[in-house]
Amino acid sequence: MNKKITIGSRGSKLALLYAQKAKDVIIQKTNLSDMEITIKTITTKGDQVKNQRLSEFGGKGLFSSNIEKELKDNNIDIAVHALKDLPAIETDGLLTDAFLERNDPKEILISKNKKKLKELDLKSVIGTSSYRREFQIKKIRPDVNCKLIRGNIDTRIKKLKEGSYDAIILSLAGIKYLELENEISEIFTTEEIIPSAGQGIIALQCRKNDQKIFSILKKVNHEETYKRAHAERNILKVLEGDCETAVGVHSVIDGQNIIIEAELFSYDGSKRFYEKKTQKIEKFREIGKEIGQILKIKSNNSYKK
Repeated sequence: MNKKITIGSRGSKLALLYAQKAKDVIIQKTNLSDMEITIKTITTKGDQVKNQRLSEFGGKGLFSSNIEKELKDNNIDIAVHALKDLPAIETDGLLTDAFLERNDPKEILISKNKKKLKELDLKSVIGTSSYRREFQIKKIRPDVNCKLIRGNIDTRIKKLKEGSYDAIILSLAGIKYLELENEISEIFTTEEIIPSAGQGIIALQCRKNDQKIFSILKKVNHEETYKRAHAERNILKVLEGDCETAVGVHSVIDGQNIIIEAELFSYDGSKRFYEKKTQKIEKFREIGKEIGQILKIKSNNSYKK
């Protein structure tokens, strides 16, 4: 029991803030001290390749596979992930079943001269590495050109200011953690741009057979976020969603109900399939599966026509 607990994290400034947040919450909710928990930085393949879309060389797992390997090899005890970067299907032997309280899942625009999306010049160049964001933006502004951008948030803002792009789309949660709110030109509602499943959620992963760590993570798990995370990710599990599948998912808990809206785009973005459902909160797992199945059927029927 005297062995230090090691938290594994990506090495970006934002990822390390997430890891520190996880450490702080663990200390707050348990009798562990600061000295008993250490943070280990792990380089991921997703951090190494910065000039291609993730879907072109392996998908979401590129941000998590190295960290998960360290967990399976007993080099770390807890893995910290941005849930939206974690593949929907769990890795054998590992368990992702604890989540910190959700941060704001909305999307934001950063542009030159603080212009909003509808105010941008004709055929402006917008930086994003996500097909989902590209298709959603083009629903609002069909004329704009989306151009690949990779790298951490600071790097992306620097590229914008150097003139490579007219605007970039990012998540509000990351911007808030890095205290860069002054850079924001526009905050989109979740109706205007439906976020990625799990956006704004920090997930904590451990080995399935590690009862000591599992009991610690149970104490830090945020119950409402837990329900929303599973509901949203169950949609991806049905759709087998990864970076190549452009899916937006957002859930809200309202009293005794959970409400989810989701959209799935065709591979070229020309077709959009949408579904919104309300269910009793205890059915949080089922509602995700239901919506996933409906979207899958709508999509399949569209291709048969």
